[in-house]
Amino acid sequence: MMKKRKKTIAAAIVGSSILIGGIWLINEERYPNAPAFDDHFTRKFLNKDKKVDDGFYEFESKTGQYTMWFPEEYQLLHENEQQYVKEGKVYERYRAVSNSNELEYMTVEFSNKIKKNESIYVERLFQEQFNSNKPYKIETRNVSIYYDKAYAYFKGTHRQVTREKEGYVPNEYVAYIADKHSNSVIKFYFDNVKAELNERQGREQDKRIMKILKSVQFDDFKDTRN
Repeated sequence: MMKKRKKTIAAAIVGSSILIGGIWLINEERYPNAPAFDDHFTRKFLNKDKKVDDGFYEFESKTGQYTMWFPEEYQLLHENEQQYVKEGKVYERYRAVSNSNELEYMTVEFSNKIKKNESIYVERLFQEQFNSNKPYKIETRNVSIYYDKAYAYFKGTHRQVTREKEGYVPNEYVAYIADKHSNSVIKFYFDNVKAELNERQGREQDKRIMKILKSVQFDDFKDTRN
């Protein structure tokens, strides 16, 4: 009787394991076959049913204040509390790395900035990053996008920045995206420190970065603290 009971319990355990494993497998198969969805933390931010363009899925901020396009080969870093930071609905910062090239990163920082001081914030950002206060600017109905790009490298311990010079393909991008209807802003940083790109690769990179910048959509929430 005891042996029979043990066999019954063992069979039940095996059966449960198979059932749980089957459910897990079904759930995993619901996600797209892309590095971004292989990571359980990253997939929490992505809409698996919304592939917005070739190589991109929609990213929804946990603040609920914005969405943007997210490269499907990227994953969010989250090994420590500094890699992903969120404070309620007013602040969020994340860093993501390319799964295909671990030397390619992007950092996105959402916050609230006083609208009337926008020109000051913009000038300070690009002066600090590229020693320049004349970024490119794109205006849409809802946002203002300020951005610049450069080839940056180190000469000894000193960081050198070269902008708009023939033969130098940009490996850094910086952007300041401001909502026209609220105090919401996003600062965007991209770094590609792998081997130097050729002109064709540079054009492809530029196209991808611009898609990300133009994809940002802020929530309809109106901030009245102007």
